[in-house]
Amino acid sequence: MKIEPRRIEQVIANPAEFRAVLFFGEDEGLIRDYAARLVRAVAGSLNDPFRVSELERDQWPSLRSEMAAMSLTGGRRVVRLREAGDAAASHVQAALEVGGDTVLVLEGFGLTNKSKLKTLLDKSPYAGVIACYPLDKRALAQLARDILGAHRVTIDPEALEWLVDHLGVDRAVSQSELEKLALYAGGSGAVDIDAIRNCIGDLSGLSLEDAAFAAVSGDVAEADRALELAMAEGASPVAIIRVVGSLIQRIVRVSAQVSDGVAIDDAIRGLRPPLFFRREPMFRKALPLWDRAALQTAQDRIWIAELDCKSTGARADQTCRNLVLTLAQRAAAIRMRRQHP
Repeated sequence: MKIEPRRIEQVIANPAEFRAVLFFGEDEGLIRDYAARLVRAVAGSLNDPFRVSELERDQWPSLRSEMAAMSLTGGRRVVRLREAGDAAASHVQAALEVGGDTVLVLEGFGLTNKSKLKTLLDKSPYAGVIACYPLDKRALAQLARDILGAHRVTIDPEALEWLVDHLGVDRAVSQSELEKLALYAGGSGAVDIDAIRNCIGDLSGLSLEDAAFAAVSGDVAEADRALELAMAEGASPVAIIRVVGSLIQRIVRVSAQVSDGVAIDDAIRGLRPPLFFRREPMFRKALPLWDRAALQTAQDRIWIAELDCKSTGARADQTCRNLVLTLAQRAAAIRMRRQHP
């Protein structure tokens, strides 16, 4: 069942009527934020071992039994799938057929309206489906007015225009920065362009995905900057590594099709889920920097890095950083050699 925008906050605060809620789309920050808030609303925290269960991909076959399990301490349980894709659809369908009041929270970053999982849950009266897309300028402006207005902070039209141009499209990051700006305004109750520059700088386009796109296109400084922001906003090293891996896999697919004679425009257009249009220029920039051997090496490094993060714990941040910056430096070196043969 599709949840209309006006009902989203109500459902997140109290999903009593649903046994499953899917958050899907291109705004990963918003998906994470909504999912975390729903988990807290149901279970009281994100990590209660008796009421919250997070399943990795290789644990999906146990989803049905997890949904049927009872809470040992009372209250409703939550099962959370952070990387819910179409491959999980059959497991989700089986899980919804069992009894109990456990709620299933699914994070479907990159899923489209036509995805198998989204279609399945759309048809279920026991499931809610919430779309999470990057903000356009009009929505960013309204978000800024709402948050600043709630703090009784005013902003003139020129400053608002500058602010919108320098916020990111990730809602969770933008909300955090706007709250910080409202606190910065303090007793003055007003912000101008100078205040905005001093407080939030330039966040346009920065998100977890930007670290990946900057890395594969050889922009070392931007990759490092975006990586810092992603980690500061709570992105886990494994999540970042998986985003990089997903992007490398997309390059593999397009490169293979182009090698087989498919036009590059058609190969990119055929990606599923579709490539977000704002990402396409950097994607095209990255393609010629990665030949088959380099892609295979990158995939091997990504697999080893994820395994290392899961086994070492304390070194996970450094492992993630080393991977992202190594890929960025490799792409930058190839670009430099091509520019100065």
